[in-house]
Amino acid sequence: MQSVFTGPAYVVRDNIDTDQIIPAQFLTLVPTIPAEYEKLGSYALWGLPEADYPVRYVREGQLDSEYPILVAGRNFGCGSSREHAPIALGSAGCRIVLAESFARIFFRNCIATGELYPCELTSRLCDRVKTGDVLTVDLDASTVRLHATGEVVPLKPLGEVRPVIDAGGIFNYARQTGMMPARG
Repeated sequence: MQSVFTGPAYVVRDNIDTDQIIPAQFLTLVPTIPAEYEKLGSYALWGLPEADYPVRYVREGQLDSEYPILVAGRNFGCGSSREHAPIALGSAGCRIVLAESFARIFFRNCIATGELYPCELTSRLCDRVKTGDVLTVDLDASTVRLHATGEVVPLKPLGEVRPVIDAGGIFNYARQTGMMPARG
């Protein structure tokens, strides 16, 4: 499994809720249908106010984002329990969300779906980086390197949830580990 991710980051602030991550009007898209899964990603973070976020996470008319890393403040993913939120981000090409803290349900949905690595920061990063800054996240070392300054910031280790995300979610993990029968 990949353990090092490098790319430009998209930066948001505190209390980004699931309505901002994927607005309710797009919840009719069914993630298990490949074309609808792909389309879901094109609407990731569409609910962010344009006045505060003039650079869009996914450019108009595109299906994928140029930002594989998302940096957030506190309480990322608060609001409703929709699993479409991590799925939309994953479909858009996001691999990692770095946040000071996560809403519990969003964190669990990241693990259950296997779409994203929800990495908790040990310090506030969203005030020190800006959208477009290049970061390297090393999951094995539990660190983030800020390319602009060379600074290395520690992360809380993912621990026992990492193999579940590596497997592609809870059902794939259960099949791989023999907890449930493989699809036949």
